[in-house]
Amino acid sequence: MSLPTRETAWDLVCEWVVSDSLRKHMLAVEAAMRAYARKYDEDEELWGITGLVHDLDFERYPDMDDPVNGHPRTELRLFHELDYPEALIHAVEGHAPYLGIPRAGRMDSALVAVDELTGLIMAVGYVRPSKDLRDVTVKSVRKKWKDKAFAAAINRHEIEEFTAELGEELDEHIALVLSALQDNATVLGLDGSLAKTTG
Repeated sequence: MSLPTRETAWDLVCEWVVSDSLRKHMLAVEAAMRAYARKYDEDEELWGITGLVHDLDFERYPDMDDPVNGHPRTELRLFHELDYPEALIHAVEGHAPYLGIPRAGRMDSALVAVDELTGLIMAVGYVRPSKDLRDVTVKSVRKKWKDKAFAAAINRHEIEEFTAELGEELDEHIALVLSALQDNATVLGLDGSLAKTTG
């Protein structure tokens, strides 16, 4: 089993995913996973690429109730065909609780803990007048956290559960993921340039 290079994994993402917002989500999860790999002294490439490809088939096969092709079943078959590492495949299985595959180990827990949180943090960035993630703070994320109408589709309770499963304190978890996204603000399109073009 071999881990693809970062370039090969990104080419695969670009082949499967047309949506700019979904690509940015996958890049955000990659950044957060790399940050946690560094924190835990784990394999940063494995963790990062797992985050990068975790939603590969979501655009093409978004019906999670489809027992054959629904997300992430199609991508899991592809990852097996490509001989991706079992740890990557298992983490992607584990991020879909409805598959009934128990998560095992830190990488599995990290993936579910950062997945939805990256979306919430990016949403906070988008509503800042500056459209710059570097102007977002843990406090501003927590303020929007309490506003259930804001990014209503994001399940705060699940993020809290998954963060506890990972063994992290919530504010520290938010801080680490936020910092990772801030370091990648330009790639994520939230470095202030959007405000200049729309302002």
